[in-house]
Amino acid sequence: MKIGSIDIDRPVILAPMEDVTDRAFRQLCKRCGADIVYTEFISAEALRRGVEKTMRKLHVDAVERPVAVQIFGSTIESMIEAAAVAETFSPDFLDINFGCPTKKVAGKGAGAALLREPEKMQAIAEAVVKSVGIPVTAKTRIGWDHDSINIVEVLHRLEDAGIRALAIHGRTRSDMYKGKADWSWIAEAKRHASIPVIANGDIWSPQDAVAMFAETGADGIMIGRGAIGNPFIFAQAKHLIQSGTAAPPPDFRQRIHAAIEHLRLSVQYKGEKYGNLEMRRHYATYLKGLPKVSAVRNMIVREEGWEQVVEILLAYEGECEGYAREGRIREYAEYLNDHSEKLVLNY
Repeated sequence: MKIGSIDIDRPVILAPMEDVTDRAFRQLCKRCGADIVYTEFISAEALRRGVEKTMRKLHVDAVERPVAVQIFGSTIESMIEAAAVAETFSPDFLDINFGCPTKKVAGKGAGAALLREPEKMQAIAEAVVKSVGIPVTAKTRIGWDHDSINIVEVLHRLEDAGIRALAIHGRTRSDMYKGKADWSWIAEAKRHASIPVIANGDIWSPQDAVAMFAETGADGIMIGRGAIGNPFIFAQAKHLIQSGTAAPPPDFRQRIHAAIEHLRLSVQYKGEKYGNLEMRRHYATYLKGLPKVSAVRNMIVREEGWEQVVEILLAYEGECEGYAREGRIREYAEYLNDHSEKLVLNY
C-alpha cells in the first residue's frame, strides 16, 4: 500500500480513537508491531482557535512514524485552517474523519453526517488536499443508514478530490458500533477503487485480520477496539498473515507488563495526576480474564500515585504466578466489564 513516500505491503494499522490513541498508546502499539498509527480525531474548530488541550494532541514522536493526524469539521474554512495548523507538526499524512457516528461530531454536521451530503464531503476533501503539501487520506463508513449505503459514490468523489487512500468501516452511521460490520461493502468499494482501500471493523483476533484481507481484498487493515488493552494483536496478526501460523497469545505476565508500560508512558507525557487518572479506563481490558482481578482493579483505580499502582500490579503478577503453579489460574478467572467480548486469552 502506497501513500506518498510510505510503501508497506499489507499494513496492519492502528485506528484513530478518541481518548485512546494518545502518544502513550500509539507508541506501545508501534512497539507491538503496528505499521501505521493515527492520532485521536481532532476538532478543526478547536485547532483554529488554538485550544491548548487540542493542540497537545498534535504532538508526535519520531518512534511513531509513519503517523497520521486526523481532523474533523463541518465547514471548508475551518478544515483548511485546521489542516494548515496540523501540517506544521509534520505528520506523514493528514486524514479527514468522515465516519465518526457520535452525536457530538455527526450531530454537528461533521464526521459521518457528511455521508448525507456527498457533494459537501467532496468539496471539503478537495479544499484540504489543495491547501497542504502532504498526502491527504480519509476514513468513512459505508453509508448513513441501510437505506442509503453510498460508499461507492463516496469513493469516486473522494478519488476525484485527490484523496490518496480511503479507510472504510463496514457499518453505517445508524449502526453505531452495534451488530456485525458488513465487509462485503468494503469488498465492493475495493473492486471500484483506483486508490488504496483500508478495511476496518470487527478485527478482534489475528484470524479476523487474515479473514478481512481475504474477504475484502483491501490493501491494508485497521484495528480499533480490538487493540484496546491488547496491543499484541498487531504482531500476532502480522505473524499469522506472513507465516500462516498462529503465534501464542500473551500470557498474564505480558499483559500486566504492557499495562505497566502504558502507565509509565502515560505519566511521562501527561504528568502523574492525569497520566494516572486517564489510565484507569484501560485496566479492565489489560487484566480481563485474570484470577481474582476485580479486587486488584478496585485498588489501582483508587490509587493516586502511579508508582504505587506499579507496585500493586507487580505484586499481583506474583499472585498469578502462584495460581499458575497450582494449575488454578482459570478457576479464579474474572471478566471485568469492557468492550471486548471476543478477546482470546490463553488461560
